[in-house]
Amino acid sequence: MSLPVDPLWPRAGGWPAFADASADGRPDLTLLGIPTWRTSLSPTGAHATPAAVREALRRYSAHVPGLDVEALRFVDAGDVSEPDGADGEARATAAMRAAVTASRLTVAVGGDNALTVPAALGAFGDDLPDAGLITLDAHHDLRDGVSNGSPVRRLVEAGLDGRRIVQIGIADFANSAAYGRRAAEYGITVVHRDELHRRPIDDVMAEALAVAGAGGGPVHVDLDVDVCDRSVAPGCPASVPGGLAAWELRRFARLAGASPAVRSLDIAEVDATADAEDARTVRLAALLVLEAAAGLASR
Repeated sequence: MSLPVDPLWPRAGGWPAFADASADGRPDLTLLGIPTWRTSLSPTGAHATPAAVREALRRYSAHVPGLDVEALRFVDAGDVSEPDGADGEARATAAMRAAVTASRLTVAVGGDNALTVPAALGAFGDDLPDAGLITLDAHHDLRDGVSNGSPVRRLVEAGLDGRRIVQIGIADFANSAAYGRRAAEYGITVVHRDELHRRPIDDVMAEALAVAGAGGGPVHVDLDVDVCDRSVAPGCPASVPGGLAAWELRRFARLAGASPAVRSLDIAEVDATADAEDARTVRLAALLVLEAAAGLASR
């Protein structure tokens, strides 16, 4: 990618390595790639996405009027090698734990939604019993087995209290009655897509943060980009017409970054190899990283 160079228009991305930068002081935001893909329910090339997001970041600046985002210390922890399977999950959990311990906010970029298990477990650490989870997702992700359709169920079985899970954007015609009942049995708070037509985003997120943070522990936010409308997220295999607008998911990302309770986020379900020619889905994922940073700068 050849982009113009302008010393008065510094680009985002190209951040120093985590190991080097963290030795010089605490990073504000750490980027970590967790390129899960091998257990996806749909054929995917999502393992190519972290690299594509890093490239897309170079198309943007870190400038936001009224917020000193450019003053934040950004670092890049690279990618976890082969994060699928038991051994891979253990490596991803350890990498996430190291990043979260050293940083104010960690953003894990996938990969399919299987990354949410090691990302959340690494972020929670010993605080798992008191932790909370917010998902922006068209799907409940409560399926049996191990796949990108099972991370929320697996986290509950690992010890996360379902009463501190909030799922925003759950779509009609994209789930099943059985998994809807499972969500209710777990005590999960569900905000259906239709509710977002009549409720302000800021109010929805404030309620979600109150529920997820009720235990006093850290909150992890899963930004599954397939919650968006297919017109803006064609690179998500399961995105459907009628989902969130790009600006809506960007707003949720900024509000998540702004909350002191949020220790970590993940960005999931983007397949860079299946994106539109203009790379609109990957570019949206890159902007979600920057929106989280803008939220962090506003704390």
